[in-house]
Amino acid sequence: MTMLSYDWITIFITFLGTLFLIGEILVNMRGIFGILGLGFITIYFYSFLSPGMFALMMFVYVFGLVLIIIDGKIINDGTLGTIGAASMLIAVGFSAPNWIAGLYSVIGVILGAFASLLFLKAFKRREMWTKIALKDQLTSDAGYNSMNENHASLQGRTGEAMTDMRPVGTIKIEDEEYSAVTNGHWIQKGSKIKVVSVDGTRLLVKTVES
Repeated sequence: MTMLSYDWITIFITFLGTLFLIGEILVNMRGIFGILGLGFITIYFYSFLSPGMFALMMFVYVFGLVLIIIDGKIINDGTLGTIGAASMLIAVGFSAPNWIAGLYSVIGVILGAFASLLFLKAFKRREMWTKIALKDQLTSDAGYNSMNENHASLQGRTGEAMTDMRPVGTIKIEDEEYSAVTNGHWIQKGSKIKVVSVDGTRLLVKTVES
């Protein structure tokens, strides 16, 4: 009796096969993961199918992977990726000798696909997913800044409320008018104000005692 005679073994075979194949798509491992994954999946299909069905189900499974790759490189809307994932599940499910083994196999594919995401933590990711996933951090060091430079210089400056602020209104600082907001407090027109903080183009002000 071989190991694959036990239904529960199929979950490990399809898990490892999908883990490495999807991992090869996500990270750049120069084909190593692809070879490992293809080896496990070949063992799975070859163990249960006749030569004719083996070729058919291998084609359906690999075709699903190709659809996922095309979605990641070109389409980026998830449609082909979903169809590809369904093709992979159908291929392993219908290739199993019974429904229990088929269920284990499907679970193995799903777990393997999710587990492959862990490779992104340890290896260099491929560029194919950058269209649908923003991987760069929008930091000042990277040249991104949500704060208007003109407004940034206003922090700590004092001016005058040109309108009643309830709590939004207009302020004037050195002959320039700006829209500003208070921290929930009303400020009367003509009151002396100070810019407490700047968030983008949003100026937070408070009254200043005369």
